[in-house]
Amino acid sequence: MSNKIIYGLYADDEQLLEATKKIVAKGHRVNEVYSPYPVHGLDTAMGLKYSRLAITSFLYGMMGAILITLLMWYVMVGDWPMVIGGKPNFTYGQNLPAFIPVTFEATVFCAAHLMVITFLFRCGLFPGSSSRNPDPRTTDDKFLMEVHESDSKKITEIKKIMKETGAEEIKVKNNTNELLEEFEEIRQKQTQKLMKASKKKQSFMKKIFNKISKK
Repeated sequence: MSNKIIYGLYADDEQLLEATKKIVAKGHRVNEVYSPYPVHGLDTAMGLKYSRLAITSFLYGMMGAILITLLMWYVMVGDWPMVIGGKPNFTYGQNLPAFIPVTFEATVFCAAHLMVITFLFRCGLFPGSSSRNPDPRTTDDKFLMEVHESDSKKITEIKKIMKETGAEEIKVKNNTNELLEEFEEIRQKQTQKLMKASKKKQSFMKKIFNKISKK
């Protein structure tokens, strides 16, 4: 049996958090939640593992410190020894206090920039990536829960929990594209209505202008 995708749309983050806790407590897995801003405690409620981004940040920082240390040693000691302010230049260790500020800046620079790049690629937000958000309203003021399930009984149970916790809309689709196509149709209909209303307004204003000009 192929997986179905259950979408529950919420208007309040507390209701979303409550629904997530209840669905997970029943043994189901909440695959994704789309929200306009981070919801405190949602990652714990979904059972997400602790992020390893801090480990990558530490590794990037160490890499930056090592690279800048090697560069400074080569430039200031190995390739062209320079005596500045009477400080010794024949060993890096004796000159270390003079190199600490640059080492610190390079460490922070590599850790911050490479961590952000890693985060963007891990989230699929790299340049050229396509939007995966199935409901554009979640970029404004709505919250969308996505659950994958194949068992019809479990689908009914999940829909019941969503309804009890205050979901405004509950939809079951075969894939994400179906929901995107539905919203595209709605968007086109709204655009057509706006265009018709705009044309009526223009024609009305034109009639008024013609009457005024005749007088």
